[in-house]
Amino acid sequence: MTHPMSTPHPLELACRLCAGTLAVVLGTLTGCGRAPQSAPEPAAAQPSTNLSSPTSSTAPKGMVWIPLGSFIMGSDNGTPDERPAHTVEMHGFWMDQTEVTNEEFARFVEATKYVTLAERPPDPSQFPDAPPENLVPGAGVFSPAPDIESLENHLAWWRWQPGANWKHPEGPGSNFAGRERHPVVHVCWDDAQAYAKWAGKRLPTEAEWEYAARGGQRGQPYVWGNDAPNPSHANIWQGHFPKINTAADGWRATAPVATYPPNGFGLFDMAGNVWEWCADWYRPDTYANSAVQDPKGPSTSYDPQEPLTAKRVMRGGSYLCSDVYCSGYRPSARMKSSPDTGLAHTGFRCVKDP
Repeated sequence: MTHPMSTPHPLELACRLCAGTLAVVLGTLTGCGRAPQSAPEPAAAQPSTNLSSPTSSTAPKGMVWIPLGSFIMGSDNGTPDERPAHTVEMHGFWMDQTEVTNEEFARFVEATKYVTLAERPPDPSQFPDAPPENLVPGAGVFSPAPDIESLENHLAWWRWQPGANWKHPEGPGSNFAGRERHPVVHVCWDDAQAYAKWAGKRLPTEAEWEYAARGGQRGQPYVWGNDAPNPSHANIWQGHFPKINTAADGWRATAPVATYPPNGFGLFDMAGNVWEWCADWYRPDTYANSAVQDPKGPSTSYDPQEPLTAKRVMRGGSYLCSDVYCSGYRPSARMKSSPDTGLAHTGFRCVKDP
């Protein structure tokens, strides 16, 4: 199994187009040159220690109760950063039943006038060698070259698209009309944090996310159990990745939330559709030093693939995940990206303390 690679930084794609070489980036960029509207929280918020089970009358709209319990986090059969598998005890919390949708994010933007990072122009001082015409708002979109023969370079199927953002997922001329109930995409970690704060919620810790995704099952490789993935289970890639997408499940990209069966806790799309941001910083050795109860993740980030770029955790996989590449739809699978990176297969959901 190929280890899931870090998702590409949008300005890495931009610099590739600017200079014709990835060496321009040199692994030194920690941000995309866009100033955040508010400083992100430095660490994951602490989960509540309330052990009671709220009644149905107290359920926040669109959320389900995840009861206290324990589970085996990680997998000794997965990639190195999923090891070691270890027991974790969790307190109860509320979680969004679905990923945040375009219509929900639109209400947030309408109420707050928030502008996502993909909609802001990069800071020229951060990229002095970039042509001015490339210093425009935009994001990374999936666009595989027809002659791809190797899966070694994940940038071969991403393209920097000026004008792409949550309102225009494929770039200028596109919109989310008819996709109001699809998950919002092109949102970075900072954008997701801003939404969560506005909604009176927070992003889930990595442990909360995996515990919820497993839905009460123990030792199963997938959120639906032990059966091999098929088009009825989740919105994942069908065909030969990345060139042939048969869309056997009916969707070539995102699908409406709750299209597929829920897991044991009543949560939808905990596998596939879009990657979901978590609160935690990423480190490949997190589990070697993980707390036994309600772990909140490390205080710092380190990714040996890009040691100078801080990363946050993403979970769940997306419509681009394939069993010949990352298999990110496994509940133990981990992904990471810089907090200012939003892509066409990245979204989020929130949690709330009782």
